[in-house]
Amino acid sequence: MQAEEPAFPASRPYDVTVIGGGPAGLAAALAADRAGARVLLVEREGRLGGILKQCIHDGFGLLRFGEKLSGPEYAHRFVTELREAAVEVRLRSFVSAVGQNPEGPARFTLTLTGREGLETLRTRTLVLATGCRERTARQVGIHGTRPAGVFTAGQAQYYTNILGQLPVRRCVILGSGDIGLIMARRLTLEGAEVRGVYEARQTPSALPRNIAQCLEDFDIPLYTGRTVTEVFGRDRLEGVEISRVDGALRPLPGTEERLACDGLILSVGLIPENEMAERLGVPLEAATKGPICDQHAMTLVPGVFSCGNALQVNDLVDYVSESGETAGQNAALTAARMAAGGEDGGNRPLAEIAAGPGVLCAVPQRLDLSGTETETPLFFRSREERGKTLVRVRAGERELFRREYRQLRPPEMERILLPLGEAELRAGDRIGLTMEDP
Repeated sequence: MQAEEPAFPASRPYDVTVIGGGPAGLAAALAADRAGARVLLVEREGRLGGILKQCIHDGFGLLRFGEKLSGPEYAHRFVTELREAAVEVRLRSFVSAVGQNPEGPARFTLTLTGREGLETLRTRTLVLATGCRERTARQVGIHGTRPAGVFTAGQAQYYTNILGQLPVRRCVILGSGDIGLIMARRLTLEGAEVRGVYEARQTPSALPRNIAQCLEDFDIPLYTGRTVTEVFGRDRLEGVEISRVDGALRPLPGTEERLACDGLILSVGLIPENEMAERLGVPLEAATKGPICDQHAMTLVPGVFSCGNALQVNDLVDYVSESGETAGQNAALTAARMAAGGEDGGNRPLAEIAAGPGVLCAVPQRLDLSGTETETPLFFRSREERGKTLVRVRAGERELFRREYRQLRPPEMERILLPLGEAELRAGDRIGLTMEDP
């Protein structure tokens, strides 16, 4: 955190301001600090670590540290390193306003609301590490009253792991995302009865290991092709209505079944938090609901970077930290160029990465051709479950990458290294990512 003796004059604008103190923000702040930038980290909660603070199960850090860590253990390693850095940290602080000043030495002006009132700061670059939020019952079309006992999976996890309170005794879980399955196991271990996990699609959306470890090992039933259509109860939830769905995920009349329960846990998807990006005029992609970025994590607004789950919802926290480091390092480099009177990235030559048929999304969506790297990570998801599939990346007639996969599933994000050294790309080129039968 902040060094005992300031490394930079107080009058100097911040080079990099990171919004969000979760795993992406921590990695971004540390990377920017290592690059010599003056860094500010803004976090709205009273402790750093983001959602990791309440994820007491293990499985974090396998790629990065080569061992299984709990969420708090993973976050603690970054927080410990941050204490030795020159990063300034503002906890319990909200960004209530943000403005742009393209002509000034500091591109952005931030208004923070914290314990000491309002404060206005200047910064050359911004890193948006704002994470994501959970979909609610109203967002997935569940009708009925509004009784107590309806929780998102993250809320139930907070009650159980942080507050030490069991929020339900007999519950139904809607959605087969990873956090929903992890909470099915967690609530069972605490003595609650999980009557079943219901998934509207025909295939579960969690990683296979979580289906095995969280449901099969605890004899918790999984029902596909069904959803919750209504809740009952005045003060406290008394039951839910379960209906089968058709191929378009619409409830089928006459298939309704009522189940008694005092809790409904929703694990129905995550939405990247990008209200601040929209205020800054950052274009978002419909598929990911995150900003359109290049391989350096810079958005189409010069000086604004995005990383972690604000950029795209990731499967692994290791990838979240990786994207944070990319954003932080490149934000620091951009700030250094701006301080020296150089380019801010607004005129960088860009090529487009386009997701072809069968591809749900690809990140990054642009390539900055002024970069000197010989390869760059490229993440993608398939639109549907596929067997043997040939994945190709081509720029016109030039093939940059090809690999045959045995299986592809929408819940599982794939990561490849796209070679750039001999690609001979030009600004305006369209790079296609396609899936074909081998």
